[in-house]
Amino acid sequence: MTTYRAVMLTRKGGPEVLEVVDLPLEPPDTGELRVRVSAAGVGATDVTMLGGSYPFAPKIPFVPGYEVAGVVDAIGAGVNGFTLGQRVAALTVYGGFAEYLTRGAEHFLPVPDGVEDRDAAAVILNFATAWQMIYRVAKVREGQTALVTGASGGVGIAALQLLRLAGVKAYGAASASKHELVRSLGAIPIDYKQDRLDTLMRRAEPGGVDCVFDAVGGRNIGACIGALRRGGIVVGFGFMGAAGVLAKVAMFANLFIGARLRGRRGDFYGISALYRKDPGPFREDMPKILELLRNKKIDAVIKHTFPLLQAREAIELLISGSAAGKIVLTDGAGR
Repeated sequence: MTTYRAVMLTRKGGPEVLEVVDLPLEPPDTGELRVRVSAAGVGATDVTMLGGSYPFAPKIPFVPGYEVAGVVDAIGAGVNGFTLGQRVAALTVYGGFAEYLTRGAEHFLPVPDGVEDRDAAAVILNFATAWQMIYRVAKVREGQTALVTGASGGVGIAALQLLRLAGVKAYGAASASKHELVRSLGAIPIDYKQDRLDTLMRRAEPGGVDCVFDAVGGRNIGACIGALRRGGIVVGFGFMGAAGVLAKVAMFANLFIGARLRGRRGDFYGISALYRKDPGPFREDMPKILELLRNKKIDAVIKHTFPLLQAREAIELLISGSAAGKIVLTDGAGR
């Protein structure tokens, strides 16, 4: 075989700019692995990339796809610790919507027996983000309380599960139609449409919660700070790709300065920036997450699957807002 198929982002736009193309299948260079992709996660970051504003993506045209699992197909010179046919997973940021992916071997981690490839791909971005916010940024402790906004989103679903395992009493802000999902993850649902989040949380926790994990929405930060006890921490996460410069400045000023002026702490977490700076924490944390998955202590909550090259249709579903849970592309092999 001399070519493979991939989904290419051809220009800025909506899902319609994603096209299936043929690309040359080349051997891996020194230090690289070539992997036959069996599953790729689909998430909000992939949507952001359509607009060409995501800072960690290459110039258009390129193949999107933030997280993958697959099988080692070829091994470059100088690579140790991997074997042909071995199942692996990676945080790719781009390149995952394809039949094959070639990348430096240091980006891949083994997928343990007992974990399906589709589940491994589904937990990379969301659960690594949630894990690192909870343990590395907020440093939560058993018996604490927490609020998660965007609780029915990918990171929110992961955070609620991990907070439950950590012995934290968690509240999940979501629309009423998603409350059953929030309950199933061990959290108490909060209908953010009924009132301001700080007002709602003060009714449930008069002293305020210890931590808030906020899917960055700009205007929400003030209410999140108000939901905290003194000394508590709000961690913003996500990428404000569609927000203007002034909105971003205001949000970060409120997060870092406003929180401090009110006797709270604010921080921001972005997995791509951290991974580019130092992949060590990800390489330490991801095996723990995969082990939780193997032992069925967490659930990837995959609600929709599409054939590997139907990224356009998968992203259309994601944009519609009707999907509660993870969307995954698979090669149909069922590993």
